[in-house]
Amino acid sequence: MKDKHDLVRGWLAKAASDLATADLILESTGPYDTACFHAQQAIEKMLKGFLAFYELPIPRTHDLEELQRLVLEAQSLPKFAGIDLAQVTDYAVAVRYDFEFWPDQGVAAAAVTLAEEVQYIILDALPPECHPR
Repeated sequence: MKDKHDLVRGWLAKAASDLATADLILESTGPYDTACFHAQQAIEKMLKGFLAFYELPIPRTHDLEELQRLVLEAQSLPKFAGIDLAQVTDYAVAVRYDFEFWPDQGVAAAAVTLAEEVQYIILDALPPECHPR
């Protein structure tokens, strides 16, 4: 990485890749638990990219609520403050090992829609030179 903008772009490019994967799964016949996982991963990477922009420590966590708190400490984002990330946080690890978690397409679509909403907010809050190419 050459500078912080490259680092942020890297996080956001990986997030976009996860989101694209979730979209592909969502448009098919599943598996929708995997779409939920990739939606969670996309949000996590977007938030970590945001923290990288502010040169803040990036915690080794999948807890989206914790990352949301850190992002909001760095910058006031009213649209982001009102988003509930609790359920999507569970899609990172807990439900990956829950052998009874088989969400339908609607549940996966809600997770992907949330990830797209977070992407819009994060990209809007960062300068264009940080956006993935």
